[in-house]
Amino acid sequence: MRKKSPQHTKEWMVFLAETPVGSLKLYFTDRGLAALEFAGKGAALAPEHNAPPPHLKPLMEAAKRELIAYFNGSRTDFTALTLNPQGTPFQLRVWQELRRIPRGQTISYGELARRAGNPKASRAVGQANAVNPIPLIIPCHRVIAADGSLGGYSSGSDRKRWLLNHEGAR
Repeated sequence: MRKKSPQHTKEWMVFLAETPVGSLKLYFTDRGLAALEFAGKGAALAPEHNAPPPHLKPLMEAAKRELIAYFNGSRTDFTALTLNPQGTPFQLRVWQELRRIPRGQTISYGELARRAGNPKASRAVGQANAVNPIPLIIPCHRVIAADGSLGGYSSGSDRKRWLLNHEGAR
């Protein structure tokens, strides 16, 4: 279950049914894509109460298009999407570095800590990955343990393994 945005922030949800890793829920604020949640196989769409503002509709459609292309094997990097993740300055720095890891490549938690400006912060990097609100698009699945093992993944090791195999990283 995902943590909600601050109460003063209005959200709109888009449902993407039956991807290879289960259904996805995408949450948008006025400022962009704020969260992606793996809803699992057979998840149901909750009824929408409010229509999104017109300026968000193109972003919502672009996010769906890019995710469908990703699952169909296209080499999309999601850089055209406007993201609005909420986190601490350190978490935001880590998530920014995650977006620089090319598809099909992995790095260690220690390397990510170095890239984020604090080489001794491997555990903090792991925590930032664990609370990444936009997994897949902010590709925390591309970070593995120093010994080459998968390491953790908040959405499950099977899903992480599938994503890395899909991208040709393992």
